[in-house]
Amino acid sequence: GCTNPYGWSKLMIEQILRDLAASDSEWSVALLRYFNPIGAHESGLIGEDPRGIPNNLFPYVCRVASGRLAKLSVFGDDYPTPAGTGVRDYIHVCDLAEGHVAALEFLERGRGAEAFNLGTGRGTSVLDLVRAFEKTSGKAVPYEITERRPGDIAICYAATDRARKVLGWTAKRTLEDMCRDGWNREQGREGK
Repeated sequence: GCTNPYGWSKLMIEQILRDLAASDSEWSVALLRYFNPIGAHESGLIGEDPRGIPNNLFPYVCRVASGRLAKLSVFGDDYPTPAGTGVRDYIHVCDLAEGHVAALEFLERGRGAEAFNLGTGRGTSVLDLVRAFEKTSGKAVPYEITERRPGDIAICYAATDRARKVLGWTAKRTLEDMCRDGWNREQGREGK
């Protein structure tokens, strides 16, 4: 179920699109539920570049590793998870792009509205992501534990069976691939 206004707004939009598809047979809708996209294109030319202090974990980690920010703020270490930090499903942006292609191919075959979770189906804690990034990049990522953010939940990862069965799609890239490609992007943009 939904735990915050953002989640509710996404659910409402999905319902509007379902209603539209049900009311007009010309419409075909694929509702793609992204989990946590990270990384960059392997060329390093295409990737996330937020302005100011990033709101998302991965670009924040990259900026700390590159020395552009002093340390990472980890929001809470008292969650009921093995590492005590939040667990999320991180997906490589290129896997996500391939999920879009699979959804477009699905839409060409029929009408209606169908929802698909685009994630890896695996949860990774904040600290495990930091450790994987450090190992892949060879850079330290200093961090401090701060208060939890309101509305954050302990664990969230995708149930991907439907995307696999209906779209024929699964995420293929590893957490190390995500970290390597994201770090490659960050290094390529340093000094710009």
